[in-house]
Amino acid sequence: MGTLSEFKKITDTEDFFDFFDLEYDERLVNSKRFHIMKKFGEMVDRAIGHDMGGDEKLLEYYKFALITVYKNFENGYSPSAADVWEMFDKPSGCGTCSTSTSCNDVEEVSNGVHACTSTAAISF
Repeated sequence: MGTLSEFKKITDTEDFFDFFDLEYDERLVNSKRFHIMKKFGEMVDRAIGHDMGGDEKLLEYYKFALITVYKNFENGYSPSAADVWEMFDKPSGCGTCSTSTSCNDVEEVSNGVHACTSTAAISF
């Protein structure tokens, strides 16, 4: 496992699995990529502001979070329609900010529809 600064530079789903040296089914990741990363991002966000006892413990939590999310999808978890459609109602569900809940670059583009105007990046 690498360092926290290396973790923060990762942008691709497969790279998170490789970073933690975890095996994964490429077909599952390809078909559920967005949902896996959305749930993983939510778990990563939960760790913000908590003292985990250092970078190593924080990375262990992130690894556990990725394993947990992946196993849920591997075991047949499927987000409800409400979960899927909810992302379209919230500016934080934009493709640019990924799972970020603190996007400051959201603008109304048409009749109450919002879009992010920041540059593409995944943030955790």
